Amino acid sequence: MRWQQLFADLQAQFEQEEVSAERAEAGSRARAEVGGLLLADRVRGAVGAPVALTVRGAGQVVGDLVELGADWLLVSDDLGRDVLVASTAVRAVAGLGRRTAASETPGPVCARLDLRRALRGLARDRATVQLVLDDGSVLVGTVDRVGADYLELAEHAVDAARRAEAVQGVRAVVLSAVAVVRTVSTGI
Repeated sequence: MRWQQLFADLQAQFEQEEVSAERAEAGSRARAEVGGLLLADRVRGAVGAPVALTVRGAGQVVGDLVELGADWLLVSDDLGRDVLVASTAVRAVAGLGRRTAASETPGPVCARLDLRRALRGLARDRATVQLVLDDGSVLVGTVDRVGADYLELAEHAVDAARRAEAVQGVRAVVLSAVAVVRTVSTGI
């Protein structure tokens, strides 16, 4: 009888050690998986939900996360404006909840949908925009063209259409300095 109790005790200890080892391994595996995630993967799980971005030079950008690109996030703010945020300017993201998108390598099309392409779309649309740079300065006008590492902004009053007589000057802006691009409703 003593032998049976001894074997039972040894079996219980062995099972307990196995359970502890499995828990430790599962925790270690989970930490390793999280360690491989990029912020973009974590944020992608919040598409369609409200988020608050802390952005270098622009402060808080709050709204519904609409889309993510290769190096940008698109948020629709409470005024219905589209706000394009450069990923490199994002310092913190609140409102993510528990969902995380699976880590993915962007396909050839998504990889090409970078900030330059998004800005070229704004140039094509002749949209009046407000550029917030990473130092906090704000420029208003219309994106005329986008180069490899810069954009040209035709500066004009926010309530004026981009016409030759309204343009106060053209400014080249380094893309790496762009933190936020807000579309502006001119009411014209």
